Amino acid sequence: MKRGLNPRADELGIYICGGRGRHSRNTPAELREIAAAKTLDGAALVRASRLTARIDNNAVDDGFQIYLHSFVLTSEGEWAVVQQGMNEGTRLARRYHWHSASVRDFTADPHTAIVGESQGIIRNLVDGRAAPAQDALLAITREDPAHTLQDVRRLEMSIHHDVRKTDVNAKRLGAVLALAHERDLRDFASFLLLEQLGPRTLQSLALVAEVIHGTATRFEDPARFAFAHGGKDGHPSPCR
Repeated sequence: MKRGLNPRADELGIYICGGRGRHSRNTPAELREIAAAKTLDGAALVRASRLTARIDNNAVDDGFQIYLHSFVLTSEGEWAVVQQGMNEGTRLARRYHWHSASVRDFTADPHTAIVGESQGIIRNLVDGRAAPAQDALLAITREDPAHTLQDVRRLEMSIHHDVRKTDVNAKRLGAVLALAHERDLRDFASFLLLEQLGPRTLQSLALVAEVIHGTATRFEDPARFAFAHGGKDGHPSPCR
């Protein structure tokens, strides 16, 4: 679609950026180029691209890792994002849909749809009910990182909480906490955009927030339906 439409993008007023694997890393540069030509806010578009990727890969802990990121932009500045993730264990894919007209808040129920088999109860830090957990995570970043790491070590030793050393990489967690503390972050979206914040580190911090602050982070999987057809193995998926 990108190869077919982009040569006529100026005529159609629709531009497709990103793609699979290494092509997804070109999205910021492609968006800035189009924004400069069409007098759009390139910084805001790049931020939207990065946030959608960080949210679906890190904040929605459903077992799927993003490998395809497509950003569709109109000459008026409206956009849509379609991302696809893969679960390496099951070899199943999941698709995430975003539309700028529907996004009121990137960190509160932002998706237009998520297509895939429901995983039941999952950790979802952008569920509309996760605001207390988001506030708790920001509060943790404002504390002395050394004190937070002491709390983590106490949690690892406690028999009352299901937090183990395998759940927390203290070295990586300490680096992220130090960076976040230095930045003095004031909103959860900025926290999600931290350069070193990956899915495992975010999950570790969410565990700490659950135990120390008592904030809920697990909710019903927002995936609501699956395609009746379309498996990569050539076999149709069941229609739910």
